Amino acid sequence: MNNLFSNPLFGIIISVVAFEIGSFIYKKTKIPFFNPLLISIALIILFLQCFSIELESYNKGASIINFFLAPSTVVLAVPLYKKINLLKAHAMPIIVGITTGSIAGIVSIIYLCKLFNLDTKLSISMMPKSITTPIGIEISKQLGGIPAVTVAVIIITGIMGAIIGPLVCKAFRIKDSVALGVSLGTASHAIGTTKAMEIGEVEGAMSSLAIGIAGLLTVFLAPLLFKLLL
Repeated sequence: MNNLFSNPLFGIIISVVAFEIGSFIYKKTKIPFFNPLLISIALIILFLQCFSIELESYNKGASIINFFLAPSTVVLAVPLYKKINLLKAHAMPIIVGITTGSIAGIVSIIYLCKLFNLDTKLSISMMPKSITTPIGIEISKQLGGIPAVTVAVIIITGIMGAIIGPLVCKAFRIKDSVALGVSLGTASHAIGTTKAMEIGEVEGAMSSLAIGIAGLLTVFLAPLLFKLLL
């Protein structure tokens, strides 16, 4: 059994199976809380705990999947390319919206960490919560944060954004496709973008754009706001 668990295929297979189960449950229920990624994470943790499997064994295969994270994020540019004329028509509101959202995301987490007297290292680790994982990890490393915490916070933010984001937009009667897509992408990166793509093609394209711009802005804004506020 040890040989089986230490095989890289084990981590890949269990990840794919868990996600497929999560996708099946979500498609059948259509309940936002049953996000496929959230369910797959819970199933994998439960499986590893029940069979006393070390995380290192699972990561031998999971790290291979993680390798494709950055290239898969780049692929999100495809729907944006299809809606490039829409981007040109609303360039200024889109840029202002993403910039404002990025600043709000960083400032809010800094002040919340101060409010709850969290350690500075934890505060740094949570600052890149709303951007895609590859960029978030690098920012966390450069500022002296804990990359593992950053990854966890990014995943939680993405899942919560995908679940709560559409509900918040409905509550505030935000119906414009461009605004909805930009808000989901800026607040909850790639996971929010998958939800935006479910809503519509325009929403998905704008959310994809927001991921890239928010990531670039955070690279410059995070160190600056860190020095000013922390």
